[in-house]
Amino acid sequence: MNISLDGFYKSLFTGGQWKNYLEGLSVTLLISFLACLIGIVIGLMIAVVKYKYQAASKEGKVGFLLSLFKMIADLYTTIIRGTPVLLQLLILYGTFVTSGLPAAIVGFGINSGAYVSEIFRAGLQSVDGGQTEAGRSLGLSANKTLLLIVVPQAFKNIVPALFNEFISLIKETSVAGSIAVIEITKVAERIKGRTFLIEPLFIAAILYLSLVMLLTKIQGVLERRLAVSDRS
Repeated sequence: MNISLDGFYKSLFTGGQWKNYLEGLSVTLLISFLACLIGIVIGLMIAVVKYKYQAASKEGKVGFLLSLFKMIADLYTTIIRGTPVLLQLLILYGTFVTSGLPAAIVGFGINSGAYVSEIFRAGLQSVDGGQTEAGRSLGLSANKTLLLIVVPQAFKNIVPALFNEFISLIKETSVAGSIAVIEITKVAERIKGRTFLIEPLFIAAILYLSLVMLLTKIQGVLERRLAVSDRS
């Protein structure tokens, strides 16, 4: 197949196909954003369990429930990080969730949570231990100290890493078409099938690249502002 400007024109404007690309882009962003939120919630819970378990182990006060939660958290991260996201989506779709878009959001969210949990765990460990001691000296319980003092500081430290996770999710959603989700890649495949042109795939690649470059730029600005706030 030859690549030409005429092919790009036909792939974009014949029959108003540019609208399909925009719809696919909106679906990609929707999946990525909601999945990232789910991943943050799951990741934070997993990280808190592991953080509390580590702290309790040092004091020799590990209870049954905490040990059980730690075992479940380890099993979850091992399974999710040890299997392909596409396989997870295929298992989820039609087995637990019967609609493609919700399955993609939940599936990518569950997958993201396993990776975000490690980001949060590193962030919690990066907070100086004196902050916990200060909270306890003010009369706060261990849980309140963790949630009100440690977690907010850890979250600030890991914002750039969370941004990276969001960018990764945008690219990973390209496999969502396998469960009947019409995102950017699926739109390009459909137009390619109708027109027998290769240009739709290049258009999809340009959309992904432009989106990632824009978000990377925003991430850089955010990191600089956080660095300035840390020094002030």
